[in-house]
Amino acid sequence: MNLEKLKETWRYEEQYSFKGWDFSHINNRMEEETLPWDYKKIVESYVNEEKILLDMGTGGGEFLLSLNPTEGKTYATEGYLPNIELCKEILTPHGIEVRPVYDDSNLPFEDDYFDIVINRHESFCLSEINRILKPGGIFITQQVGGTNNREISKFLLGEYPNITDIELNLDKILMEAKNIGMKIIDAGEYFPKTYFHDIGAFVFYARIIEWEFPDFSVERCFDKLIELQVKLEKQGYIETLEHRYFLIAEK
Repeated sequence: MNLEKLKETWRYEEQYSFKGWDFSHINNRMEEETLPWDYKKIVESYVNEEKILLDMGTGGGEFLLSLNPTEGKTYATEGYLPNIELCKEILTPHGIEVRPVYDDSNLPFEDDYFDIVINRHESFCLSEINRILKPGGIFITQQVGGTNNREISKFLLGEYPNITDIELNLDKILMEAKNIGMKIIDAGEYFPKTYFHDIGAFVFYARIIEWEFPDFSVERCFDKLIELQVKLEKQGYIETLEHRYFLIAEK
């Protein structure tokens, strides 16, 4: 095992440019277990050209564009500064209005405005979403739960490094929805595994998911990464346990 070569390779992955929310750089180097629901199909079953749609935390707009959204009736929010201008460049030509959001409890939209609000892996304030939905409007979200990657984060960085709220789970969001009078249409929770076929792919991933791997770096975690490399060479992969849940609710 050439340690210097490994460190050089992993540092390259650590510094690799990342834009939008595009993980294509490691698409063939990691595998995610299939969820028992299909978020895109769920969204597509509700979206049509007559409905006013909001995509919260649109990232680079990739998913939103895949829906062929209606010009003039589609909005997107984004709170990650490097993505805001990128979103405007990509989405505005499609008649999609992009608005920056820095406070989940103060969305820049009027009351009872949207037919559908979708949210994939973005933070939100449910009462504020309820405010901007029309009566009968639908909120669809898939979320990353609080136990996501927690064990491998702990292995790399020590006790309780993951700053994600461990209480983020389906029970909590169901209680919030019921408390504000929303009707639950469907919901589910699952703990899928993700497999990495080289440690460089994992380094790229961990560097981006910084709230789950705070202060992660190749230099700081090199000895632990070597342990993962040894494991990978024995079994052909390393794995991490993720946490997902979804909700469809009606105002």
